[in-house]
Amino acid sequence: MQINGVNHLHGAQSIQGPHRVRAAESAPQMDSWWGVDEVEISSEADLISRVHDMPDIRADRVAQIRAEIAAGIYESGDKLEVAVGRLLDEMSY
Repeated sequence: MQINGVNHLHGAQSIQGPHRVRAAESAPQMDSWWGVDEVEISSEADLISRVHDMPDIRADRVAQIRAEIAAGIYESGDKLEVAVGRLLDEMSY
């Protein structure tokens, strides 16, 4: 790079109008398969999507359990055994 001092500065430049851009020519048509997008959803992704759409609380199940508790038939030895087993499983992690 050479620096020649202040003697080689350009003077003021004239102002020119905006540049005109020509319209782009249309691209030639390719085969019909060119540019076609396709998506495949796996069965696992579909299942996950459906799970996310489910409500967090199953109102029908809650209503059924409340009715069983009110009738005094909800609590049983089998259910208590399952609940204790699940609790112990969670505590062991």
